[in-house]
Amino acid sequence: MFLSLRAEVEDALEGALSSLAFPTDDLGIEQPPEDVESVLASSAAFRLADEAGAPPPQVASRIAAEIDVDELTYVGAVRTQGPYLNFLPSEAYFSETLAAGTDEAYGSIDGRNESVVVEHTSANPTGPVHVGRARNPIIGDAVANLLAFAGYDVDRHYYVNDAGRQMAVFTWAYETFDEADLEDDPERDRTEYDLVRYYRKGNAYLETADESAVAEAEAEIDAIMQGLEEGDEQTYERVSEVVDQVLSGMKTCLERLPAEFDEFVKETRFMRDGSTDDVVDRLEDLDEAVYEEEAWQLELEEFGIEKNLVFLRSDGTSLYPTRDLAHHEWKFDNYDRAVTVLGEDHKLQARQLRATLDLLGNDTEQLRQVLYSYVNLPEGKMSTRRGTGVDLDDLLDEAIDRAREEVEERLDDRIRDDDLDEDDIERIAHQVGIGAVRYDIVSKQPTKAITFEWEQALDFEAQSAPYVQYVHARCCGILEEAGFDVEAGECPDVDVDAERLEAPEERALLETIARLPAVVDEAAGDLEPHQIATYTREFADRFNAFYRECPVLADGVEPDRRQARLALVAASKHTVANALSILGVAPPRSM
Repeated sequence: MFLSLRAEVEDALEGALSSLAFPTDDLGIEQPPEDVESVLASSAAFRLADEAGAPPPQVASRIAAEIDVDELTYVGAVRTQGPYLNFLPSEAYFSETLAAGTDEAYGSIDGRNESVVVEHTSANPTGPVHVGRARNPIIGDAVANLLAFAGYDVDRHYYVNDAGRQMAVFTWAYETFDEADLEDDPERDRTEYDLVRYYRKGNAYLETADESAVAEAEAEIDAIMQGLEEGDEQTYERVSEVVDQVLSGMKTCLERLPAEFDEFVKETRFMRDGSTDDVVDRLEDLDEAVYEEEAWQLELEEFGIEKNLVFLRSDGTSLYPTRDLAHHEWKFDNYDRAVTVLGEDHKLQARQLRATLDLLGNDTEQLRQVLYSYVNLPEGKMSTRRGTGVDLDDLLDEAIDRAREEVEERLDDRIRDDDLDEDDIERIAHQVGIGAVRYDIVSKQPTKAITFEWEQALDFEAQSAPYVQYVHARCCGILEEAGFDVEAGECPDVDVDAERLEAPEERALLETIARLPAVVDEAAGDLEPHQIATYTREFADRFNAFYRECPVLADGVEPDRRQARLALVAASKHTVANALSILGVAPPRSM
């Protein structure tokens, strides 16, 4: 309802300003301070004071006098406060919010008929996903969820680097060494943990073997790279045997978050179909193309980029950026918009890519790039047995273990009463533990470096995932106590009188529910899922205030008020569940 109210306020202000012969280019609409009871405010009187030849408070009064509230549906009153116009919601606003909020899809926006491809994670298939990169699949998945919830037709892609030197080294090592040559056992019983040992062995060999042995190995590695460049089918199959096995294990890890993909797009695809060669030919024809230091490069100084983009080696092999240019042109041909989630260490490459796409004649307005800083762990908090860094699997395992301990401490009494069995505890531990990781990471602005702290992420009392998840569990508990089968989707009758919800805490909660579609719309436009996290914290505060002050099932609550409050609880349940789902955080039925 907030979007409808805002549109109504915009129309009313435009009409009032036009009737006063004032310009309507800046309506000055803004969110009022928390201590003001209105939903929206306008500061237009400040801007118009000179033109009107009157102080802003007088201008505000003149504008308010031109607005006929009786003609409006969602605005119940317009009041001036000094130079501000404050717009208060009508009873229809609250009633329609209550009715809309009980829809399981509440907050979603109707289809926009615009396709978007979101590329994220795209970690090189050389071994397990490292925790430092965990922000990419978590942010990327949330961005994709957000755009889909906002009505876009979204595809989720993982771009597989199966053509660079790393994969050539990996393939050579896998074919060269045997299990007996490897020093370590796999850290986990999964494919990527097994095969990464060959990659590490190969790199160690290239660093320590004698000169002639290294030269022989490098010749084989170069042959693999040349074979891929020339489209040799046998070479492609050799590399794919390694890539596909490692990727299968990485998929298993990412599914734990969960982060799922519609397509894994291989880099070699754009070598095999000729599009990389086409890009190279076009780049060589550009005035900015130069041959320096035994490579073809592109000068990008006109874009404020001092470092040249190298796009072709002297031996005729392309580089990752060259193939990525072909990849992005393919995206532009098949989607209306392309979104890429990248680590901060790719900032230069992102600028080079955009500038080069521009030089090649592409509409770079189609491309949005989300850059993020990496996740750090407090020194000494986590370590792996092999000293090779902390893997995402390690983080998720510890999150579940810690959540299980916390849940068991809190549920001792209910466990004894058999309300929750061991399966329930395990379910809650997974939902809370993984939810805590996702929420803590996605709730921060992407460009800010973060240090993951267990105590903060799993704090049931602070503004963390469990704090918000508990609101959903509490809603389910109230509805189940009232006799509704929540798991089956049973819901209270929404044909109730919203005027029965007259307490300040009830009105504040309804106003917060009403804003979800607007928050989704703005966050999707900005590609900032952390705005949704901020909203969930505010929502949890509002719901908890309602829960404390407005009993739902207590003796003495009038039947009509009880029904209205049950409808409000149902609307709250759907609101918080949908907001959490955008973030990829599970809404537990019980905690």
